[in-house]
Amino acid sequence: MSRPAPLRSFAPVWRPDARVLILGSMPGAASLDAAEYYAHPRNAFWPIMGALFGAGPELPYAARLARLLDAGVALWDVIGRCERPGSLDSRIVADSVEPNALARLLAESPRIGHVFFNGSAAEQAFRRHVRLPADFRAIRFARLPSTSPAHAARDLAAKLDAWQAVRATLGRPLARAA
Repeated sequence: MSRPAPLRSFAPVWRPDARVLILGSMPGAASLDAAEYYAHPRNAFWPIMGALFGAGPELPYAARLARLLDAGVALWDVIGRCERPGSLDSRIVADSVEPNALARLLAESPRIGHVFFNGSAAEQAFRRHVRLPADFRAIRFARLPSTSPAHAARDLAAKLDAWQAVRATLGRPLARAA
């Protein structure tokens, strides 16, 4: 069986003044096709960002990104390159994974104090493939429920409730779950 063509993730959505970094694993097929983070219409990411930061799916993509950046939120993926047939993280070919330069991004972002993983696959990929220097500053890491439509164990309200942690970390009043 031949291996799938290598996939590349996107550049980070980032500014040096970011205070929070949200990490996905690797963009799915719909996102890669659209060249936009979380482009699958059933992914809960943008509805959640709309509730938390006014960066909802009704806005143009560039405006959503600007709202996140203005709130102090950066986006990237753990995996920079991999082989994967389809969109499921479980289909990523393990020996094809090349991580993004997360240690460099964190070093260039001295205000980031919290990293939130969008689901367990992002957290597992980070723990498996990313090495931060032993003397690196203290950063808190937390896994949030995946916003992927494949993660149907929680509904939107339950996911939004868990994702309030991002907003709370930034010192903003908590919104109520829809």
